[in-house]
Amino acid sequence: MPDSSHLSRRERQIMDAVFALGEATVNKIVETIPDAPTPMAVRRMMHILEEKGHLKRREEGREVVYRARESKDKAGRSAFQRVLETFFGGSLEEALASHLVSRKSGITAEERDRLIALVEQAKKEGR
Repeated sequence: MPDSSHLSRRERQIMDAVFALGEATVNKIVETIPDAPTPMAVRRMMHILEEKGHLKRREEGREVVYRARESKDKAGRSAFQRVLETFFGGSLEEALASHLVSRKSGITAEERDRLIALVEQAKKEGR
């Protein structure tokens, strides 16, 4: 799979929009990203992303519909790993602590129980 860490800001915006939407046309991307360039510029960038192996396309009538080649789940794990490395020195503990401290709404009892269960499961599996 191609490395998405080397995407330009606009390419990243397009990929984020495609992941959020599941699949999208050029016009839908133009509607979605902030301060979008012209549809022709977006079309060209999506073509480049396709050439780089990040997007795949299908024809639907007269329109071209794009979607990501990589699953949203896999892309999310990869992006999270980059955030951990870049901002928290690879420390999951620091990232989670930062998130919990900065979270306005606090953590629900269900979320806390789920986190505890995940930690216990990881402990049992020796991770």
